[in-house]
Amino acid sequence: MKDALRGRVWRFGDDVDTDQIIPAEYLVTGDPKELSRHLFKKTSPGFASDVRPGDMIVGGKNFGCGSSREHAVRALMGAGISCVISKSFARIFYRNSINLCLPAIECDIGTKSGDIVEVDLVGGQIQNLSSGRRFSFQPFPPFVLSMIKKGGLMKYVEEPISCTK
Repeated sequence: MKDALRGRVWRFGDDVDTDQIIPAEYLVTGDPKELSRHLFKKTSPGFASDVRPGDMIVGGKNFGCGSSREHAVRALMGAGISCVISKSFARIFYRNSINLCLPAIECDIGTKSGDIVEVDLVGGQIQNLSSGRRFSFQPFPPFVLSMIKKGGLMKYVEEPISCTK
């Protein structure tokens, strides 16, 4: 994971739930690539074929509400989504995102679909390169950045912990 991300925005509104992200009938696999083929199938047809690696999701409030399944995060990652920026997140979606290594950034940014934004994960800055506007967010604590850079919670805890006396 890089300290700075750059990508094209896909803008969504408030209360995007996990069934909108990945409809329940496609949860027969945990494979991120297969799941990604069905992203937003019912609410934004064509999304799965048009999204590109590095693209970003920008939502309103309560992004990822609904079920606690990890499939929604896995599907976004399978499509190459580099981060999700939203005014607020459902807590379980936020936790699943960090655990699986998809940065979930709480920030209310002015942007529209198609804008290009750059996100500085360490400095807590987002720049909308299309409009020139800048936004700040609370940067992740160092251990969360380390967890994201290592590839998620499971890879983070696989490393031995050294203790000093």
